Amino acid sequence: MTVASFLAVAAGTLLLVYSGAVSRLAAQEASAPSSTRAIGAVKAINGTAITLTPDSGPAVDVTVQPGTRMVRVAPGEKTLKNAVPIQLTDIQVGDRILVGGKLSDDKSSLAASTVVVMKSTDLAARHEQDLQDWQKRGVDGLAKAVDPAARTVTVSLRGKDVVVHTSSSTAIRRYAPDSVKFDDAKPSTLAEVHPGDQVRARGERSPDGGELSAEEIVSGTFRNIAGTINAVDASSSSLTVQDLLSKKNIVIRVTQDSQLRKLPPELAQMMAKRLKGGAGAAGGAPTGGAAPGASSHGVADAGNAPAAGGSGYPSGGGMGARPGGPPDLQRLINRAPATSLAELHKGDAVVILSTEGTSSGGTAIQLVSGVEPILQAAPNAGQAMMLAPWSLGAPADAGGP
Repeated sequence: MTVASFLAVAAGTLLLVYSGAVSRLAAQEASAPSSTRAIGAVKAINGTAITLTPDSGPAVDVTVQPGTRMVRVAPGEKTLKNAVPIQLTDIQVGDRILVGGKLSDDKSSLAASTVVVMKSTDLAARHEQDLQDWQKRGVDGLAKAVDPAARTVTVSLRGKDVVVHTSSSTAIRRYAPDSVKFDDAKPSTLAEVHPGDQVRARGERSPDGGELSAEEIVSGTFRNIAGTINAVDASSSSLTVQDLLSKKNIVIRVTQDSQLRKLPPELAQMMAKRLKGGAGAAGGAPTGGAAPGASSHGVADAGNAPAAGGSGYPSGGGMGARPGGPPDLQRLINRAPATSLAELHKGDAVVILSTEGTSSGGTAIQLVSGVEPILQAAPNAGQAMMLAPWSLGAPADAGGP
């Protein structure tokens, strides 16, 4: 893990290029004898000892020595030129740190020679700025066509095509096959984007909105599953669902990053009524959803306050629709109460958005129960419901767009 990588990961953008002082410091650390790096969050501080919870593996005890170099960097900085020297007392629990130093023989402690710090408050402020910028300048939908030679990808959203232009400076990333976290997205190329994939891009839009010059692109393949639970295995945090389309059993893993919701009966009935009347088929998926079993992507609007009404949902026939647009079912789903694996039972009907995974299963990104009336009214309801492989506002995906 280089200093540059730390800056990118901690900032949550993962899309910046670092050079200059960062490269020089990284080279110095790499050439130091017995040099080891650890990155993660500060769990505890006791005197000159820092307990570090790394991104992977067991906790590490970091010892700050009199000669340890400690600096603070702001999210978004491309070099360490503006890094500010700090003291141990400036570091707090929750801060992100990169430590370089000598690992003990038993590998349980690390004598720090360098500590690079990103304050948790700075990260929160940067994430909020990024979130707003993705919402303001971002587009998302299904990839309709990809032309690597022309460096373009055509994205279909709400019945309109947007041509996304890339350049040598465009940061392109792709979700891992079985991860729901943006931090796990890997550097990619336009050649890895295929028609039907989910694409989210951020950049400058043309005046008519038909083109976008992308600064960043994130893509991935996701699965939509509508079916009935056959079994719940709490020991492995998984459930087995019989897919309505394929009639096959699919094992879905549930992690702490998975978003589980349960629709209140009145909301499920309202959705079923609208879908049965053709709202879903008429374009209820605001970002151009795909049929169950295919990929489906959109942007969750979890941050919006519920509309006025006795149950916290839009009353009448509004269905959360944007002015002049189709019903925004995803927005309603994001307002539904959270549930847990323990509250799911055999026979429950669910709609699941999962990672690509394997043919036999994947990891749940979003699971919605209480959907029996909807599936009875519209067997293809998964097309209109599951629209958000990642959510800008979801705490489970705090590191990305």
